Amino acid sequence: MAQIDLARSLAAHQQALASVTQSSQKIEALIARIIDAFEAGGKVLWMGNGGSAADAQHMAAEMMVRYVKNRRPLPALALTTDTSILTAHSNDYQFDTVFARQIEGIAQAPDVVMALSTSGHSANVVKGLEAALAKGCYCVALTGREDSPLSRMAHCVFQVDSDETARIQEAHTFVSHLICEGLDNHFA
Repeated sequence: MAQIDLARSLAAHQQALASVTQSSQKIEALIARIIDAFEAGGKVLWMGNGGSAADAQHMAAEMMVRYVKNRRPLPALALTTDTSILTAHSNDYQFDTVFARQIEGIAQAPDVVMALSTSGHSANVVKGLEAALAKGCYCVALTGREDSPLSRMAHCVFQVDSDETARIQEAHTFVSHLICEGLDNHFA
């Protein structure tokens, strides 16, 4: 039978969540910033790799469709979903600029760009955030504990106090769901 250490995993999960939930004012300020962006005609763009790409898609869907409450669709897009763009760009140019290219094409102030990276070092996410800054977007980084390029360049940073990818991703999802809850409460 496979063995797991539930107590250790739960303690690590709680530590990761505690590190970001102590930032309730930061989360509320970000929700207000996103509301302002929507009301000014902006959108939210999400990006990440691997599990973070799946999280980006998940959160864009929560915003565009609904989280819990029925409300109008909120303009949100995951830059991880169009396989033709992802593969054409990676083939013709390089994967490191796959998000930057999309941001250069569709982002503008007052858009909010959400960058998910457990390490904070993913080259394509870093270059995507650089492009978003150049376009005047408000940039948010959700990362792990380590100081990183993403944590140094974003306007708003949520650094999860963990080195475990799974725990970091769980905390990113928790923060993102809190954002969606705040948006539901405002727009429903």
